[in-house]
Amino acid sequence: MDAIELGATLYVPAMRGDLYETIIGIRHPALRSSVVCLEDSTRPEDVPQALTNFAAMLRRLAQAGANRPPVFVRPRDENMLVRLLALPGIEAVKGFVLPKVTAESFPAFLRHLVHDDHLLMPTLETREIFDPVELIRLREQFLSVQHRILAIRIGGNDLLQNIGARRSRTRSIYDGPLGGTIATLVTSFAPFGFALSGPVFEHFGNADLLREEVERDIEHGLLTKTAIHPAQIELIQSCYRVEAHDLAEARAILAGDKGGVFAIAGSMCEPATHRRWAETMVKRAALYGVRPEAVAATA
Repeated sequence: MDAIELGATLYVPAMRGDLYETIIGIRHPALRSSVVCLEDSTRPEDVPQALTNFAAMLRRLAQAGANRPPVFVRPRDENMLVRLLALPGIEAVKGFVLPKVTAESFPAFLRHLVHDDHLLMPTLETREIFDPVELIRLREQFLSVQHRILAIRIGGNDLLQNIGARRSRTRSIYDGPLGGTIATLVTSFAPFGFALSGPVFEHFGNADLLREEVERDIEHGLLTKTAIHPAQIELIQSCYRVEAHDLAEARAILAGDKGGVFAIAGSMCEPATHRRWAETMVKRAALYGVRPEAVAATA
């Protein structure tokens, strides 16, 4: 599985009464992936009921077959991960979103995830992430199990909490104190082959700002994003559609029949430096489609 296939990953609290119907895509046909959250979205006193809900969902999920959106689960901590791994039907989930990962906690999680049956999505959301030395340590650890890491998730709200802030209602996260941090995370991990996710956009009533932020995500190479409301799913994924002229450039770059460098519509195209972008553009078009010309012209 490629991270770009995740689309808008819907986080769903495990306490929901319609948990199975939500994650299976019955309620939201555009859903491409989901995370059942047993961490921050669940109050400590509700954990027993949340685990009961999750276990019941697993039994149904195991009977649903493979023709459904992939489901991931976010445990509360290492101890809960052990409990989840022991549940009947846990093989039906695609993998685990590991919370608050640091160079100290990641090896502890891995001690229990000894088999390659599940993909991993570590979440970077603690104060250690602001330390460049910590990022290097984490990168070395991630590289040792890179084949299992589907994406690195950026925990924007927790990172802001560490500095006592909350994202603006009127400006993109890139225009606040985390703009530089996100860029640093991209340049620390993406050149080594890791995909990263765009952080959650909590003000789900502001569709225009969400659209602007997803475009900024894309500029940073972030081609999957956490969604916390079903209304965000289609909007986020519509932003992943490509412009027809970008797709034409990408195909020309990959064709390799125009020489080392060439021009299209006033832009330089150089296969040696633009190939990775072109490959991603073709994948996006295959998964999310091409924007109609009329829409592209007014976007």
